[in-house]
Amino acid sequence: DRSVRPTQIGPCRLISAPRAQSILIPLVLLWLAGNALRLTILAVPPVIPLIHDDLHLSQTQVGILTGLPSLLFAFAAVPGSLLIARTGAVAALVIGLAVTAVGSALRGAVNDVLWLYAMTVVMGIGVAIMQVTMPPTVRAWAPQRIGFATAVYTNGLLIGETLPVALMIPLTLPLVGTWQWGFVFWSVPVAIIAALVLLLAPRSTTAAVRRRWWPDWNDPLIWRLGIMLGTVNSMYFGTNAFLPDYLTHTGHRELISAALTALNVGQLPGSFILLAVAQRLEMKAWPFVAAGALAVLATAGIVFGSGYVIVASAGLIGFAAAFILIMALALPPLLTAPDDVHRLTAAMFTISYGVAVIVPVLSGATWDLTHIPASAFAPTALCGILLMVLAPAIGRLRRWTA
Repeated sequence: DRSVRPTQIGPCRLISAPRAQSILIPLVLLWLAGNALRLTILAVPPVIPLIHDDLHLSQTQVGILTGLPSLLFAFAAVPGSLLIARTGAVAALVIGLAVTAVGSALRGAVNDVLWLYAMTVVMGIGVAIMQVTMPPTVRAWAPQRIGFATAVYTNGLLIGETLPVALMIPLTLPLVGTWQWGFVFWSVPVAIIAALVLLLAPRSTTAAVRRRWWPDWNDPLIWRLGIMLGTVNSMYFGTNAFLPDYLTHTGHRELISAALTALNVGQLPGSFILLAVAQRLEMKAWPFVAAGALAVLATAGIVFGSGYVIVASAGLIGFAAAFILIMALALPPLLTAPDDVHRLTAAMFTISYGVAVIVPVLSGATWDLTHIPASAFAPTALCGILLMVLAPAIGRLRRWTA
């Protein structure tokens, strides 16, 4: 039919205009859901000095605050897989979005650290559910373009990490007045996204199929991939957590916004590069090793540098973290059967965020024990080294084939 003009979406792919229109809404919803994965979490680092002063937190308590979401990502990943099995991916996604919005908005309702911890737990459960729903949602909404749709929601995730960090201090706080209302501000978009998914999500036309949901914990691949992903999560969340107070204690408070923005914006170049070369790097070990080495060098730049060397080093950590994250999330569908991807993914999240919750607490405890601000970044550097040790085995694994 000559009346249907082909539309190009992505490299060397032609699809009809009606089909392009039919996939547009799912892709937009995936991108928005990706944003919601991080908007509320990354509203915290810019205001940690304010929370620290208002609630009289120790550095260990700061580490607990920033580590709690990762703890929930670990413990709620497998239950999230069960929720998908019982309700479906889209329903579970809406539930996760709603829980995230409510928990995040209530974090500042009571000026008490235990209340802040409790609502952070609620928010973390919501985000953990959302994370596990994304791969099956991609498969359901874009079965012919899984790689592209994954890149779309990952890009949304990175934007969601960047916006609150860049805008909380210069825009949100002057607008709403306090860090408590700042948390409410960043919860509103998540609630709107939940409503949009509920209203606009494509409806499934196939019968629900009951799948296995419990991971095979005896599989050594799960542990290797989980620890590798845990190193990048630890480097990223740990740097976000301690960079503001580190710069405050070392007399560089004016660099907080620039350094945190660089840390998060620095992830975007890594994601765009992988959009172009990801297929060439699949199942390769050297990119993991190179990114781990870069993270170690960048950590040294933060500790031993000054001025905008610190800002540039933070940006390099962001670049390395995004590179490792996207490559690691690409491994489950490459290494396991389609019906087992969600189980492997849930296990990876459980292990990786278990690692990620321990490292920030260790960083804070190291600072408290030594009274040396730079010591908080020692665990971050060790994570980069551990990644370099574990990664070479990736090159010896075999791609799954039907």
